[in-house]
Amino acid sequence: MDTLFIVVFGGLIMQTKDIFNVFFREKPAMMLVELKNAKNEIYASSLAKNIDCTYSHVVKILQEMQKAGLVIFDKQGRLKLLTLTKKGTEVAEHIERIKNLL
Repeated sequence: MDTLFIVVFGGLIMQTKDIFNVFFREKPAMMLVELKNAKNEIYASSLAKNIDCTYSHVVKILQEMQKAGLVIFDKQGRLKLLTLTKKGTEVAEHIERIKNLL
């Protein structure tokens, strides 16, 4: 077990790792953080692999994030390079800080 604390939340005992998922859907939140922390160019297929998620699910979430102004798709041939917008970067930074607090 990689969690040190147990938190009582709404009468349920939860590991602190799990409490993050109460407030955020884990995969979409981690997608933003992964994009923020990427050292190289990142595409939907590599993002899916990094967060252990299906490609189709990642694309669906990314399309919603694009509509919300969080990510930009830069088409390069058949591939789409992913870039966070300023707003997306700010959201990812806040998510990462909250995750680290929990």
